[in-house]
Parts: sequence; structure tokens; C-alpha cells
Amino acid sequence: MKVIYEDNHIIIVSKTVNEIVQGDKTGDETLTDKVKKYIKEKYSKPGEVFLGLTHRLDRPTSGVVIFAKTSKALSRLNAMFRDGEIHKTYWAITSNRPNEDEGTLEDFLKKNEKLNKSFIAKASDKEAKKAILNYKIISVSDRYYLWEINLLTGRHHQIRCQLANIGCPVKGDLKYGYPRSNPDGGLSLHARKVEFIHPVSKKEISVTAEVPEGDKLWEFFQDSVTKD
Repeated sequence: MKVIYEDNHIIIVSKTVNEIVQGDKTGDETLTDKVKKYIKEKYSKPGEVFLGLTHRLDRPTSGVVIFAKTSKALSRLNAMFRDGEIHKTYWAITSNRPNEDEGTLEDFLKKNEKLNKSFIAKASDKEAKKAILNYKIISVSDRYYLWEINLLTGRHHQIRCQLANIGCPVKGDLKYGYPRSNPDGGLSLHARKVEFIHPVSKKEISVTAEVPEGDKLWEFFQDSVTKD
């Protein structure tokens, strides 16, 4: 577990691929449990540690996760997420290139609980929710494309579903049509950055998560963008 920002009210960590944020049927140790353990040990806290989860990140996805260390921060961060005041930037790798290297995707998505998958739906479908994202191709290798994506809505599997819908499934995403899995079983989808006004101190927070260690393709893209 890598802590990338911490103060009295908030702790932000970088999640690795295949780490689960909340408990599920696997019974695997969660990122929430690890952060609680870290706080308890670092500050020698007796009893139960308060830790509020403000948002989720799919198990096969890596990157930034924000936790609240106080109830005041939790309620305010929840409101900020609801009101679109937390700005999230993702990186994604695909092997297909979109028709336009920069643009906006706007669709209606419907979640199938049984399949744990989202599908493109009609605007008239009462169960469908509008999904909007902005994207830009920011680097290219001999076989792959690096996307920078800004989410304007936060729907279930939004990036995965919308990119697949235009013929550009995320590398390793078998569920949405990519032909092969990644060696680590994860996706080439990374929550790269979060930017927001601190809910208590009101200072500007901008936090970036390094790409997964040891992944040569990710490291190539990170280096290429940093050099530019």
C-alpha cells in the first residue's frame, strides 16, 4: 500500500491491480482494512479506527483512492463527489485508435447486476443513466495508444463500456471485448490523478498516482508523457 497524501482529515492511497477496496465474496483482505491497520499502527490508536470510503475503484483497475479520516471530511467529500467537485483523470491503454484523437463520448448506460456489466442503452430507457467523458490520445507506441480521460459522470464501468462501444476496448478487458487478458489479470486502466478543494482546509489538492511498477508498457507511456 502506497500513501500519496495524508493530513488530519484525508488519506489518499495508490491501489494496485487486483486489490479490492471493499469486502466481497472472496474474503480477501481489503484496501480499507490495510489503511485502517496503517493508521492504527502509525498513530498508536486504541480501539476501532474510523475510516470512510468516499468512492470505489474496480478490482482490476489501479490508481488513486480517497479515504476520509473524520466524519466531517466524509460527509463533505460525499457531497463533493455527488456534485461533481472531485475531478478525476484516468489513463487507459488500447490497441485500437479512435476515429478522432480527442473528443467527448456521451451515451446512456444500463447496468446488468447479474452479469456485473454495463450496456449502452436508449435514452428512453428509464433505468439508463447518462454517461459523459472527455478523452485525448496523449501518447502512441508501436502497437498501443495512451488515452487521458476526464470523467464528467461516474457510472458503473463507464470508461470500459464507452471505449468498447467505439471499438476501443481497454487492454486486458475480456468482459468488454478485448481478445486477451493481461499477464497480471488486471486492466490497463489507471486512476491517474484527482484534483479538488480540501473539504476542511479549503486548499487546492492535486494528487497523482504512479503507474503500476514493473509494467514496461505503462512505464514507457509514463516516461513518454513526462518527457514531453
